[in-house]
Amino acid sequence: MTDSSESDLESVRAIAKSYFDDHEHPFPAHDWHHVQRVETLAERLAADRSVDDRVLGLAVLLHDIGRGKEDVGEIDDHAAWGAEEARRILSGSNTVGNSEGDRNRTTDLEVTDATIDAVAHCIRAHRYSNDVEPTTPEARLLSDADNLDALGAIGIARVFSYGGEAGTAIHDPAVPIERDDSRAGATSVNHIYKKILELPDRMYTDEGRALAADRKRAVVDFVDRLEAEVAGER
Repeated sequence: MTDSSESDLESVRAIAKSYFDDHEHPFPAHDWHHVQRVETLAERLAADRSVDDRVLGLAVLLHDIGRGKEDVGEIDDHAAWGAEEARRILSGSNTVGNSEGDRNRTTDLEVTDATIDAVAHCIRAHRYSNDVEPTTPEARLLSDADNLDALGAIGIARVFSYGGEAGTAIHDPAVPIERDDSRAGATSVNHIYKKILELPDRMYTDEGRALAADRKRAVVDFVDRLEAEVAGER
């Protein structure tokens, strides 16, 4: 990246982080640490690929800025809202950011309309449940990185953290997966079956698929052990 691109990225990093810092009660399953992990994964997946690093970097930082608003019921779709908010941030609005200090700061970003469109598409398409197909390499990499963070040991931790936030039961023998007709799963364990274990089939890159397969094995092993313990077999 050029020096100006690096400077823009760091400016946007501070603004994006403010959307997470501003919550009185943070949501651990979708906090700033999640964004940092997705950034690390996206950089790994992008290595030796022909991608626009600036688009990918900006999209990663901004992809979940609306998640807190969705979690408290202020908006319906954090991906759709976040894409539009990212447009506002990257266009250089003088009221960007989610903290008082950022709202009073004028941004001076050098971002083209084409880059803004590309970043907005990445954000709009990253969400598992909105059925918007990522059509660019950067959008596919963000999708893969975001889905990888929902798998493996960290993915298991996030499922139960989110379940705790939402007041969802960990496991309910009266609602086995075969009788659970809810979209996302009536319990945290059922959510793993309905969503998390399906994520490897949604990967777009070869390395993403390999990492997802490895992380899926960790989730399967955990669920098998949990089911055995619930049944009193172990």
